[in-house]
Amino acid sequence: MQRGTQTLLEQASLRIHDGQKMALIGPNGAGKSSLFALLNGELTVDQGDLYIPPKWRIAHMRQEVEASDRSALDYAMDGDVLYRTIEHNIAHATDDNDLAHWLDQMDQHQGYSVPVKAEQLLHGLGFSQEELSRPVKSFSGGWRIRLNLAQALMMPSDLLLLDEPTNHLDLEATLWLEQWLKNYPGTLLFISHDRDFIDGVADHIVHLHQQSLTLYPGNYSAYERIRAEKLAQQQTVYEKQQERVAEIEKFVARFRAKASKAKQAQSRLKELQRMELIAPAHVDSPFRFTFPCHEKMSTPLLAIDHADLGYGDKTLLPNVKLSIVPGHRVGLLGPNGAGKSTLLKTLCGEIDMLAGERAEGEHLRIGYYAQHQLESLDVHASGALILQRLRPKASDQEIRNFLGGFGFHGDKALEVIEPFSGGEKARMALACVAWMKPNLLILDEPTNHLDIEMREALTLALQNFPGAILVVSHDRHLLKATVDEYWLVDHGHIQEFDGDLDDYHHYLQQREQNGATPITAQASASDSKPAPVVDRKEQKRLDAEKRQRLAPLRKQQQQAEKQMEILQQQLSTIEETLSDSSLYDSERKAELNELLQKQGKLKAELDDVEMVWMELTEQLEAD
Repeated sequence: MQRGTQTLLEQASLRIHDGQKMALIGPNGAGKSSLFALLNGELTVDQGDLYIPPKWRIAHMRQEVEASDRSALDYAMDGDVLYRTIEHNIAHATDDNDLAHWLDQMDQHQGYSVPVKAEQLLHGLGFSQEELSRPVKSFSGGWRIRLNLAQALMMPSDLLLLDEPTNHLDLEATLWLEQWLKNYPGTLLFISHDRDFIDGVADHIVHLHQQSLTLYPGNYSAYERIRAEKLAQQQTVYEKQQERVAEIEKFVARFRAKASKAKQAQSRLKELQRMELIAPAHVDSPFRFTFPCHEKMSTPLLAIDHADLGYGDKTLLPNVKLSIVPGHRVGLLGPNGAGKSTLLKTLCGEIDMLAGERAEGEHLRIGYYAQHQLESLDVHASGALILQRLRPKASDQEIRNFLGGFGFHGDKALEVIEPFSGGEKARMALACVAWMKPNLLILDEPTNHLDIEMREALTLALQNFPGAILVVSHDRHLLKATVDEYWLVDHGHIQEFDGDLDDYHHYLQQREQNGATPITAQASASDSKPAPVVDRKEQKRLDAEKRQRLAPLRKQQQQAEKQMEILQQQLSTIEETLSDSSLYDSERKAELNELLQKQGKLKAELDDVEMVWMELTEQLEAD
């Protein structure tokens, strides 16, 4: 298959079986969307055979945005073409027999449940009851894409084609869609760059790479492991992998020193161990960059007190008090419309507080990536020119080197941005944020339009960023791998969420069951029961007993923490010694082997102590 002079597929073969759920992955521009157009009958093969069962009903998610006067509900229901046909024929029946026939067809189609199904779909995708009657043209582009998704899901189909369905969804809608697709009875082929979403839905991976299609069994994690094993056999790849693992281990060490909550700590450590395992699968990525941090920091970087946040005369978040310090790594959770983006826009100064006090650190420098950051790019300029405007004293070579890390090599850095793809523009927008050396990164859905390799590079860059991070993202992998804590924005309040993303999913389910009434973040992980009434004297006695009972555990926990610090210091000393190139001379072979054995022993000991610390912390948290 060719598009213009570019060959997208050459001697490619793929067989899709009924009922399979396949994720199509590959870099932007490789031809994934063109393959979808081929399956949808919009393109033809230049050579070879394509066979699709003639009776298969194919549903696909349209990418164009329509400005229609139809209501959101009617627009979604339009996806069920047969329902609309039957409805039309009932309205224009010529006689009683004709009417009876079409009423019978409606009954067989279960057409009377179609409006209810459409409402459920739209609610799941984040639309409120009031918004169902609004015209399509009144919604923004991202919300119209959600309506296109609803329309595709409404159509009864044997093959469902979804091109980046999560790109304009928030975390809540992404979780809902994942569950819906798990229960979809037909054959599913979808394009996504969200690894956790792929893991949750796909049972096969199709990798479009170098004009060929390679089928892998299992989900994305299985694909990474298989590909990593193949790549790690190459010595040059192995060496690059070790660099990557070293960077991850450095981040792990920094995290361990700050771990305070057992459940979040356990979740993070599992994620980081997984990242070490999959590192080889991404060593040939074309992207490798960092977020340079401003040399000076202030503590706090930014604080607001008694703040009312919102728009005009509408307060979404009253009486907010928060402080952001260097090293803060926060993921914002909360349903759509709760005020997450409002909080971020207020913190970065894009909108003013309605009331309250704001205190900025002397050296505060904010890097803000908005959901619609691409719209602020000067598309008539080149990337090099944009960076030159931001820092006029920077040399041409410095600018070219920097843009090269974001995939803009050679003359690409000098090309006008206007014809760039959405992914290329998103990378350029991220480069502009990084170029200004912020010490506080505020990121609102930074992974939109980015492919998996770029998301992996972004995750690594955020891990190594020494400043503070506040991020809203539907990409669960990025959240799990880069933030240390979560803040929940819901029902007009901002509070620390004591749990991980699985707990948050449970929180959302409880919230829905309770009719969106407030649920405390602490109560989200389990069904809480009313606490028994205890008089103050009895409560004091119980508290004293609890402190006495837990004292030995706390002492053991503190001892474990001290032991972890000692072991980490010893490991750092060994690793510093191992960086001496002369150590690898043949005459120092015995010394090298001794150091490597000691390093392995210390790592094993550290893992054992860490496990003890985690178990003690879980016991203390449980009590």
